[in-house]
Amino acid sequence: MDVLVLIDRLEEQVEDARSFPGFGNTAMVDRDAAFDLIDQMRQTIPEELKQARWIVKERQSMLDEARSESDRIVRQAQEEAEKLTSEAEITKQAEKQAAELVEESRRREREIRLGAEDYADEVLANLEENLGKLLGAVQRGRSRLQGDPEE
Repeated sequence: MDVLVLIDRLEEQVEDARSFPGFGNTAMVDRDAAFDLIDQMRQTIPEELKQARWIVKERQSMLDEARSESDRIVRQAQEEAEKLTSEAEITKQAEKQAAELVEESRRREREIRLGAEDYADEVLANLEENLGKLLGAVQRGRSRLQGDPEE
């Protein structure tokens, strides 16, 4: 279950809690229900962390693959350049092509790396936002349970 849904449920529970007349903002909350929601949140957050770790691992795998492909292209270009050393013009052309291949492989590696980093950053930012909302909901709930006036 999504952490935000659980936060909404906890907030509803606090909002729907029975008030004590004459005690200001003090209300009675079903502890078992509140603790059940908190336990569900604890179970959900590690799953989202696993997903974030998986994304980081996939990003590293993509980077490794891009580097490997880059190395393969460079080796291929160098081998081809060595074969064509018999004539000066052909040699110059091979070196130019090798340099273009190297540059293209570096460009592709950068694109893959930046894409993977952007994706990982987006997922981690989402997780950070969810955790911030969760913390805020927990703090509001605790504050209400302690009878502090709402901020």
